[in-house]
Amino acid sequence: MTNDPASTSAKTHGVLYIGMDLGTSRTSISASNGVRETVYSAVGYPKDVVSRKLLKKEVLFGKEAIEKRLSLKLYKPLEKGVLKFSEQAQSPEAKENLQAAKDLIAEAIRMARPRSDELVYCVIGAPAQASMKNKAAIIEAARATVDSVMLCSEPFSVAYGLDMLEDCLVVDIGAGTTDMCRMHGTMPEDADQITSEIAGDAIDHELANLLTKQCKGAQFTIQMVKEIKERYAYVGEAPERAVVTLPVEGKPTQFDVTELIKKACMILVPPIVEGIRRLIATFDPEFQHRLRSRVLLAGGGSMIRGLDTAVEEAMARDLGGGKVVKVDEPVYGGANGALKIAHDMPAEFWEKLR
Repeated sequence: MTNDPASTSAKTHGVLYIGMDLGTSRTSISASNGVRETVYSAVGYPKDVVSRKLLKKEVLFGKEAIEKRLSLKLYKPLEKGVLKFSEQAQSPEAKENLQAAKDLIAEAIRMARPRSDELVYCVIGAPAQASMKNKAAIIEAARATVDSVMLCSEPFSVAYGLDMLEDCLVVDIGAGTTDMCRMHGTMPEDADQITSEIAGDAIDHELANLLTKQCKGAQFTIQMVKEIKERYAYVGEAPERAVVTLPVEGKPTQFDVTELIKKACMILVPPIVEGIRRLIATFDPEFQHRLRSRVLLAGGGSMIRGLDTAVEEAMARDLGGGKVVKVDEPVYGGANGALKIAHDMPAEFWEKLR
């Protein structure tokens, strides 16, 4: 894929490599110039003349867009790890969402601070089982901003970045999907990967349902629920009491939601353990024990306190044992791995993609 040939030919002073984790909730980048940034995957455009005058911007991103959303037409371009409406490419919603995705990717690239005289080569992490059409839509969204782009599986990029290319089972827990991939010294195939839609967003909706039932009269938005989850999320033993303030008929009211948060977060464990079971059971029986003893939790969901222990306990109960560890950098694990892939690809490979 290429940008404008004239502008590309003018870029003669090297290449900026960028690894991007294009997520439902957050988009993170790691660049070869040392820049690392993350932004909420939200894009907002002023609703009318008044909001344009107030905001003094044509487009807002991330936290600022979420905070100013009452004045904006707000887009969160990704859902369950893929671009929304990409299956109805000609619909107005699809076109608007694609534009928001283009603007989000452009903002992520801008955050990497590329020089005007260097080429931009980008590897983007995509869900493990994203359809070919959705992959094409992501490439189309990146087309205006980068000189060459390739996609890789998100859990594969995490494993690649950590040099865990064999005897490893990666569980990448995002907002839209939980992607699982077994690594055995080769590029993973379709049979090596499983995607579950029980992930961070599913926890938010489960917690919202529990709040509605248990906290009578409490008013809240899904954004408020997400913030509660991100602050207090845990399974196992509660590290602290989760006491939150929510309005009831306009009056701030305190609720202890500790057990509700645990119950909501626990919906992750059964599908993760079932996915692990399937990937182990369909693997060479001589090497199954190696996968079982090296399960890696990655992605934003891996920050849920106690999740590694809960998965390990469930594996001991249901699968006869296992060992689970968490990545050190859940926010940048996918982007770091994508950057490493970009660095390791031969120059002629990138030339073919341009």
